[in-house]
Amino acid sequence: MKKKISLILVAGMVAASLAGCGSDKNNDKTTTEKEGQKSSVASSLFSGELEKNVTIQVLENDTAISKGYFQELIDAFNEKYAEYGITAVDANMNQYLDLANDGPYGYGPDVLYQANDVIMRYAEGKHILPIPVDSLDCYSVVADKAWEAYKVNIDGQEYTCGVPVNVQSPMLYYRADLLPADWKTNWDKDNNDVPDMVENWSDMYKYSKSVHEADSSKYGYMKSIYDVYFSSGFLFSYGGYVFGNNNTDVSDIGFAAGEAEKGANVLYQLATAMNEDCIDDTITTNAYSKLADGTYFATISTSDTYSTFLGELELAYENQGKSKEEAQKMAEENLVMTVLPKLPANGDLEAPSAETIDSKMMGGINGYAISSYTKCPNACLAFVDFATSFEMEKKRNEMLGITPARSDAAVESGGVTEEVFKNLENGNIVLMPSVKETSQIWTPGQTFFTDLAKDAFRSDGEKKYKDQASMKKGLEDVSKQIHDAIFTLD
Repeated sequence: MKKKISLILVAGMVAASLAGCGSDKNNDKTTTEKEGQKSSVASSLFSGELEKNVTIQVLENDTAISKGYFQELIDAFNEKYAEYGITAVDANMNQYLDLANDGPYGYGPDVLYQANDVIMRYAEGKHILPIPVDSLDCYSVVADKAWEAYKVNIDGQEYTCGVPVNVQSPMLYYRADLLPADWKTNWDKDNNDVPDMVENWSDMYKYSKSVHEADSSKYGYMKSIYDVYFSSGFLFSYGGYVFGNNNTDVSDIGFAAGEAEKGANVLYQLATAMNEDCIDDTITTNAYSKLADGTYFATISTSDTYSTFLGELELAYENQGKSKEEAQKMAEENLVMTVLPKLPANGDLEAPSAETIDSKMMGGINGYAISSYTKCPNACLAFVDFATSFEMEKKRNEMLGITPARSDAAVESGGVTEEVFKNLENGNIVLMPSVKETSQIWTPGQTFFTDLAKDAFRSDGEKKYKDQASMKKGLEDVSKQIHDAIFTLD
């Protein structure tokens, strides 16, 4: 017990002495002295000398674990580093573990995989280590925007506190075998062999209405409107944003900026072609099974859920009497994941303008970070370097459907994966801000989107948002609520 307590205290002292990724307002040393200390401590922690005979606890994504990718990753790593006695194991902890509260007491992983906004929240409290990323194999091939998600500037010194693994962004999923038989003649106006309804939201809206009119138990596009992560992109497409100055000025909240009300109007119109499940998270949770059984034609989810959709569809085909091999082949052919459709410039699906605009979307960069409380930082760095290698990111793409943050792996994967990578580079993926204040956007946003969805099922006299002007006012209220929450709690 004494040894365990000593190790915890040592870890705590290392974390306290390390400048880390967070500021220390109580330190009155000069900037030069502090920067020298930072360099010295970081150098000693990541000396390049691997700790031997150690076990690294890794907290991974639940999907990566359930689909077998994580086991392949740690098996390959452990084989490579067996001569050093280094073993990576599943931390066997909830993926939403709170490192800030648990780490100081010795409970927590050495390496953790999380979204950038979660990792950088830990950075502010010095719970994760700054990483010498220029020593990593992936450094030169990861997009600059991905690295930016993990950077923080302290006292004029820039640190990187995470290593990008994959680009997380909303994707459109649809069933190719549920397309109408005449889609090539009636739903392909530009004759490019791509169905119109998956190319633009106006046709998706029109098609969704026709599906439900033909069979009241069936729906076209279905998605929970209340979900801020997925719905906010419609606002961004017309000029909205989260925080000003490239998501760093938390006093400037832009949910109502530009013509964001047009995006809200599109969401409202899409809701009118759904059922009341879009008001809460019902569709988010049942989309896998409902797409598989043919109740839904299309939905939105992130790319890392591809394997879950695929598995559900395979099972549905097997239940129809297909062999396992037939079911797998049919699922791979008929489940399509693609980038989001374009939007009408005027924000009106009922009377769309001829001009269209790209759909922007909220996204994130999932990656690895190293706990400040680890006793083997060099072994952890070796694991992160291995896990973000070309071979492992390519395998992660193959097994989970993710979009690699490495450009070489994205290009090698091709198709929609490469398109997503390009969307990141050209700004159509708006990354979640890597600041703690991001936590304040969800509740006000959910309240607004929930009311917007409810309006689709209210009588005209009961609607809360009767036109785009009232939607604009509602979004202004959302921005004010977020502002008040941030500065009231500060």
